[in-house]
Amino acid sequence: MREDWIEAALGEVFETVTGNTPSKKDKDNYGSEIPFIKPPQINNNFLKTSAEFLSTKGKIKARILPLNSVLVTCIGNLGRIGINKAEVAFNQQINAIKPISGIEPKYTFYQAQSVSFRNQLEKLSTSTTVALVNKTSFNSVKFKIAPLPIQKAIVNKIEELFSSLDSGIADLKKAQDQLVIYRQAVLKKAFEGELTKEWREKQTNLPSNNELLELIKEERQKHYNQQLADWKEAVKVWEKNGKDGKKPVKPRFSAFNQIEHSTPSLKIPDSWVVVTPNNIADPQNYSVGIGPFGSNLKVSDYTGDGHPIIFVRHITKRDFSLNRKFTSNEKFHELRAHTVFPLDLLITKMGDPPGDCLIYPKNEIPGVITSDIIKFKVWDRFVSRKYIMYAVNSIQTKTQLGLITQGVAQKKISLGRFKTLKFPFTSVEEQHQIVQEIESRLSVCDTVEKDIADSLEKAQALRQSILKKAFEGTLLSEEEIAECKAHPDYVPASVLLARIKKKKNG
Repeated sequence: MREDWIEAALGEVFETVTGNTPSKKDKDNYGSEIPFIKPPQINNNFLKTSAEFLSTKGKIKARILPLNSVLVTCIGNLGRIGINKAEVAFNQQINAIKPISGIEPKYTFYQAQSVSFRNQLEKLSTSTTVALVNKTSFNSVKFKIAPLPIQKAIVNKIEELFSSLDSGIADLKKAQDQLVIYRQAVLKKAFEGELTKEWREKQTNLPSNNELLELIKEERQKHYNQQLADWKEAVKVWEKNGKDGKKPVKPRFSAFNQIEHSTPSLKIPDSWVVVTPNNIADPQNYSVGIGPFGSNLKVSDYTGDGHPIIFVRHITKRDFSLNRKFTSNEKFHELRAHTVFPLDLLITKMGDPPGDCLIYPKNEIPGVITSDIIKFKVWDRFVSRKYIMYAVNSIQTKTQLGLITQGVAQKKISLGRFKTLKFPFTSVEEQHQIVQEIESRLSVCDTVEKDIADSLEKAQALRQSILKKAFEGTLLSEEEIAECKAHPDYVPASVLLARIKKKKNG
């Protein structure tokens, strides 16, 4: 920090205020006039509008911020910053810094985005479960004050550098979006049979669609017959032992519903058929299911180790190591209908549309899924897991999911609706060929996507480097600083702070 700068607590410099939420019981509180800001809308951005509004009818019971106030999230996800370009109200998860004469508002906005500012918030957090910084603690955060002409020069320099950086980031994000489109185009062609058209024409011994269906039906019946025979033997043993313990449960036969050869919603080759999840599920019990109700798997059931609990985040982030929770071996066996084993498919029940799908890794410990997840164990004798994973993630399935959740405020698919999904289906040999064709194309996407992610990460690091230099006083050149000192408004920050305090205590 330079010699003409000074550091002071936020509370010494600014008026700060914590937001509130007007009661929804009073209908006059809500309307269409005043944007009501909540943390999800704050992401180091300018705030003009909101998804929710308050009314100006009667007495306003919300705290309204003047323009150029800086909003800081202080509960949960700490340190996301916004600056309002219109009058706004805000909720109790946010502390706000009102603008004052002598401090350039954007100077406050950018300093609040710095790592130094965020680190202070994290150190002041008073909760071990949900991060929380109350107003008293917030007022103790140290703020670096520069002379006013230097503040303005710093803001201009930051915005000049950020403009170039943001342009590059926009290009990277555009490339990311194009990759998403390309991925879906590959999957669409794959499940229309286009990627394996030449391969299919060269084959001479592939089963016809009727033969394929009959084979699956026959094998399902054989499997049930064997289960039934095993059950009868188990009952004899149970009876011989004086009916000690529970009687063995008779196996259930999973009916093989008639499958359509085609459907208007799916464009497939003549040799393919359309199947539903039940048609291709493993014939053993609990092959298709959802997680337990919340009352059956509570936080009190979590343990330090044991069987992992699988959450939606593990699927959407494609990472089963994130914030891992476990449950005991006893609880795992109690919830056997909701257990997941390596190579099972996991599908999210929520989203827009729902249906992100991932294979539970081969090297993972058997776990328990939560209520917002569907598990699907395919019959691997006839079905490629990867084939179905890609099918669930394809635009053909996403379209079906969008239709069956249409009109629902929170897009969510029930197990019953999941079982109505229709997948293009072919021989297991062609399924493996399709997977190979998909992955040969998407592997290039993966490489490019990683390069883009690395570049975006570097861009974020560069952004923080710019802010660090700015508020250490090293972003401006000596020539630029000399020019600021020649400005008629220039006074050292100590003098500026004294004026602010005098006016504030006035």
